[in-house]
Amino acid sequence: MKCLYRNLLIIRDLHTCNTLSRQVAQNLKGKKHSSQLWIMRQCQDPYVEKAKQENYRCRSAYKLLEINEKFKILQPGHVVIDCGAAPGSWTQVAVKLTNASGKTDDNVGTVFGIDKQPIYPIEGATLLGGMDFMTVDSQKNLLKLLKSDKVNVVLSDMAPNASGIRDIDHENIIQLAYSAFKFALQVTQKDGTFLCKIWDGGKSQQLEKDLLKFYKNVKNVRPQATRDESTEKFMLARGFKGIKSTSNSTT
Repeated sequence: MKCLYRNLLIIRDLHTCNTLSRQVAQNLKGKKHSSQLWIMRQCQDPYVEKAKQENYRCRSAYKLLEINEKFKILQPGHVVIDCGAAPGSWTQVAVKLTNASGKTDDNVGTVFGIDKQPIYPIEGATLLGGMDFMTVDSQKNLLKLLKSDKVNVVLSDMAPNASGIRDIDHENIIQLAYSAFKFALQVTQKDGTFLCKIWDGGKSQQLEKDLLKFYKNVKNVRPQATRDESTEKFMLARGFKGIKSTSNSTT
């Protein structure tokens, strides 16, 4: 019975994709080859369709959901900061899992999302759209909103515009990760969590070493929702020790 049900789902998904393919094919003429590849990849991606069905703003929601399913980093009542939040799928997940919208009888969490791009409102979240997290003023605004409260989880899905040159792109995303990391050191409560996206490269090991100075354990995580061709992975640092517990500093 389970096998039959699974087969029916596969048939449904294939039918959906074939329907979309016919619709998309009409609009491929005249577009650049890279644009055609992107459109067809979106059509064939099961997480894209699933996100539409479950009202997530993009497929990246399933990366965070999978990480949380395995490591339980988000709980009702948690205070969460989502860096690089647009279009808002990670923020949606954080709101749901922390009960920030108060829709259940669990403890009510608090979620902040920040991004250079505008972010359409999300019930239960405080959003800072049009603000570059990398600037001092933006981080000061976040600190004001926190009102001295400590944070349970700092998330960073930030990524630079890819240049196509692997070493440069790696360097740029590592800079973003360090910026979020250093901010997390200021605001995270003891035993808190930090999760950041990086693209694999030569500086990944140093970032992991620096995280281990302040967190009890660090794992490299690659969710199933990450595309096969991507070098993307996530560094999950748990068990924040607190600043006073070490005399070391980040690079």
